[in-house]
Amino acid sequence: MNKADRVDPRVARTRVLLQTAALELAAERDLDKITIAHVAERATINRATVYQHYRDRDELFLEAMEGELTALTAVVARCPLTTMPDEMPQAMVGVFQHVEANLVLYQRMLGPCGSARFIDRLHRLVAEAAVQQLTETGTRTPDNPEVQMQADCSAGAFIGLLRHWLLGPEVQPAERAAATAWRALVRSDRR
Repeated sequence: MNKADRVDPRVARTRVLLQTAALELAAERDLDKITIAHVAERATINRATVYQHYRDRDELFLEAMEGELTALTAVVARCPLTTMPDEMPQAMVGVFQHVEANLVLYQRMLGPCGSARFIDRLHRLVAEAAVQQLTETGTRTPDNPEVQMQADCSAGAFIGLLRHWLLGPEVQPAERAAATAWRALVRSDRR
């Protein structure tokens, strides 16, 4: 590691403080009610310092959620995203359980006042997992436009099911929601 690649420990600590403050606030209120000033106050950091690290609030929230996105994508990648087997895999329940463990945070991030950058990043990560599934046999390549389109459709459907579950009038337990989502995916796959 050369000197240019090292992150000053003070910068890393400040970023952790800001990300933690942002996630704490997101658990308490809708994202559109959170300002940079709120985050700075919670992190006990000067507001100008926030802008030294992040262009805007959405960039801060996206970086704060990066670890969560990585964990969710790892669980989603174990789900069949492009071809539905007859039986629901346990990984499907795992996705809903993972989201349920941080229910309020996901409701805020994926909700109507949520973060478009977060939704876009999640879509891209799920689509990448779908591309991998579509090309693992070696008969199709990742740069094939049809593969890309099918992966985007699969990602959109998967995220749409999560949003429907999270934003509906009643949030079902993860196991029941996964079964309901699975039935919807299988029906659309078989048409």
